[in-house]
Order: sequence, then structure tokens, then C-alpha cells
Amino acid sequence: MTSHKEKIRLTPEQETLLITLYSKAMGCPESLFADEKSREILEHIDYDFSQLKIPVGTRLTVCIRAKKIDDYVMDFLADNPKGLVLHLGCGLDSRYNRVDNGDIEWYDLDMQEVIDLRKNFFEETDRYHMIASSVTDLRWLETIPSQGRAVMVIAEGLMMYLTEEEVRSLILKLKDNYPGCEFVFDAYSTLTARSVKGHPSLRRTGAVIHWGIDDAKEIEKWGDGIRLKEEWYFTQSEAIEILAFGYRLIFKLTGFFMVARKAHRILYCAL
Repeated sequence: MTSHKEKIRLTPEQETLLITLYSKAMGCPESLFADEKSREILEHIDYDFSQLKIPVGTRLTVCIRAKKIDDYVMDFLADNPKGLVLHLGCGLDSRYNRVDNGDIEWYDLDMQEVIDLRKNFFEETDRYHMIASSVTDLRWLETIPSQGRAVMVIAEGLMMYLTEEEVRSLILKLKDNYPGCEFVFDAYSTLTARSVKGHPSLRRTGAVIHWGIDDAKEIEKWGDGIRLKEEWYFTQSEAIEILAFGYRLIFKLTGFFMVARKAHRILYCAL
């Protein structure tokens, strides 16, 4: 565990993890989402976060997304207390710390440079593991047997950076390795995927968005037994009620338009 500041040198895609880290640490009221570990990590990183120019709306969306995915995981653990959770593209997220029930087995996966950075702030145990791999190098799945346990896979702020072919290959491989597993991830619409390239934070990092999907039911056609359990819109969040009036109004107005609701949402699939 580090006690000094680390100089971050990441590729453009990996640098995007700083957007979510800062947003979770500083981007929303504690009554909406409290993440002490992210604030602790932030104090040890030597980086000018003002360069990212993260809009307030983005910070709030990141926190609402994180809270909803936390809720999904805790619901899964309520039914499967000794289950297996795989967190793909984990970045510097501390979800394991937030939801650990004392029995779950957890794997955080990200690129080698990110895992090297994580190891300054997180320690592996007999139930918590870190895997250094590209999510698209599907050989990593062979190293994590389910051993008959229920499996949940989560991906936060990841899938839009993959191509559609990579998304499809990942979902089918998860289905083959963990039949009946649950997969939670956020997705853009195709319009958002095209237009978000001008986002100030992404311009700063140089990251490229590839994938968006309009009709989430299309995923069901990728393989027998794939089922979309829920398509959850950010405008459904109860947390909206605690936001300042202006942001609360924006979210509520967005809820009236399907195109706006589908711009960025969370998909919950059974594979």
C-alpha cells in the first residue's frame, strides 16, 4: 500500500479511469454516493484533475451509475452470498470494499498498467483478486472457474470503448464459461456514441468511443438463452430528488424523451 504520490503515465483509454475516480470522490453529495476509498486514492495521485474539465452533469451521472450498479451487486449477493463477481475494466474503483459481505469471491480486471497502479491502494486476499489483462483477450476467462457458484459480471464505463464485434464476442464467451450468469453494464445509444467524441474530458484523454446500441433487445439475438432483464434509465434514479433544483429539472425533463433516456443507460442481461 502506498504512502506517497504516484506519477500516473497511462495510455489515453486508461487515463479515462481518472474521470470516474474524481467523479466518485468529489463529484456528488455524500447523501447520494459516499466513497471514502476514492477520496483516499485521490490524495495520493499527483495529477492536475482540472485538466480533465469534467462537467458537473458527468460527475453526477457517474455517481448515479455507480450507486445503481452497487445496488445490483448487493441484490445478487442477497440471493447468492457466496457468489462470484467479475468486475471488468475496474480502473481504480473500490466497489469490492463497498459491497463485500464477507463471503463473496471477487476479481477486478484491467490493463497491466492499471493493475500495477491499483496495487498501491488495494491488497489481494483469498477472496479478492486482481487480473492484469485486456478485457478483449478472452484467455483470462479460463483462469476463473465458477466451481458451481452463481456468477455476476459487471462493466462500468467500459463497453462503449469496444467494437460491436468485441462486445458480442465477450458476451458469448461469458455465456459459454458461466451459463446463466448475470451481466450488468452501461451502454450508449448509437447517436451518443457518435456525438460524445466532442466531450471535453474525452478530448483531453484522446479515448475513442466505438459502440452504441439503440434497441437493447438486439443483444438477445446474439445467442440462445440471452435475456435482457432490465433496461434502466438514469432518469429513474431516486437520487435525483436530492440534487440541486437545476439538475433535478434537467433529469426530469430528459425523462419525457425516449431518445434522451436511451442516450446512456444500464443494461442487465441474463446469459
